Amino acid sequence: MLSLASTLVARAARLIQAAYEEPALWTISVHGRVVGSLVCEAGAWRLSWFNGADPRLAAHAGPLDGDIDALADTLSARIGAPVRLESLPV
Repeated sequence: MLSLASTLVARAARLIQAAYEEPALWTISVHGRVVGSLVCEAGAWRLSWFNGADPRLAAHAGPLDGDIDALADTLSARIGAPVRLESLPV
């Protein structure tokens, strides 16, 4: 039950953070390896992939609308493995 509550609180915090036009940064990881980043600055979203990222991920063109959990789900479905997005302080 605590895990569910933590998940809900984390998702709400991400949605609130994304709603403001302050810079925000997330790492994107698969199997514990950081493969890219997601940046939101002045309401503009930018997805960047690092060298060696799975080409199926790098081919993702969007949409990027601030729903971080939906993006993680979409990317996970593309490669058939869990993709995690973790917020970092900017």
